[in-house]
Order: sequence, then C-alpha cells, then structure tokens
Amino acid sequence: MARLIPDNYETVAPSEADALLARESSRRLATHKLGRRSSVRIQLLDDGEEIETVPVPASALRLFLHLLTEMSQGNAVTLIPTHAELTTQQAADLLNVSRPYVVKLLEEGKIPSRSVGKYRRVRFDDLMAFKRKDDNAREKVLDQLAAEAQELGMGY
Repeated sequence: MARLIPDNYETVAPSEADALLARESSRRLATHKLGRRSSVRIQLLDDGEEIETVPVPASALRLFLHLLTEMSQGNAVTLIPTHAELTTQQAADLLNVSRPYVVKLLEEGKIPSRSVGKYRRVRFDDLMAFKRKDDNAREKVLDQLAAEAQELGMGY
C-alpha cells in the first residue's frame, strides 16, 4: 500500500563542511568498482576500533554515492520511495509550480491521482513520469526554436 509522505519528511541541506566531506567521501567511494556485485560489506569503526561489519546491497551503496555527490555540490537531498503518495502541495513543491496548477493537471488527467475523502493523492513515480515527459517536450521546443534562430541568422 502506498504511504503518504509526511510534511516533516527530512530534507538534508548540507553545510559547507558537509559538502566538503561529502566531496571527499564520494571521490573515495567512486574509486571502488562495484561491478555486478549484489552486496558489499561496510566496516563500522568507533575511534579506530571495529564495531561491526555489515553487509549491504551494492545498489544501496550506489544510491549513497549519488546522495554524496549531490551533497558535495551543495544540493539539499530528500529520499522518497517511488511508491509514496504526495499531497497536491508536495507535488507542486517538487514541480516548482502552484498547487492550483497541479490540481488542474490532475483534473485534466495529465497526472494520475486518487481521492482520499476530499483530498487528492499523487504517487511520486507518476509525478516523476509526468515531469520527465514535460521536460522532454520543453527540450524539443527549445531545440526547434534554436534551430529556427540559426536558420534566420539571429546569432544564437
């Protein structure tokens, strides 16, 4: 069953020190080729003393590397499961548009949603599919405009 993302879902905005540490950590982790491994073992240390070695899925380590890379660039990061459901406000925030615009998209059927009482819920993966499609359409239009500007000798 889908789970609603709480309003206080943690977003990590890295400090400058966090960004520097994330940059160094991501560089060091990136040197380790994971290949087709299904798991890796991570060693936990406390004051140089080994506490425990923990097996983790290699895919989780790849995701962690992406997280560190984003943090190293100073980007805030939130981990959201793809099956999670968002409120219309959360969806609007992710698309960087107004909530009424998202409601309009839902009413037009451009983004699938379901009703919970008088409220609408949007699956995160459906929202991201819409965003990818919309971004691709915008990119095509921009390419067409650039090509026309070139043909007309507008100097772009």
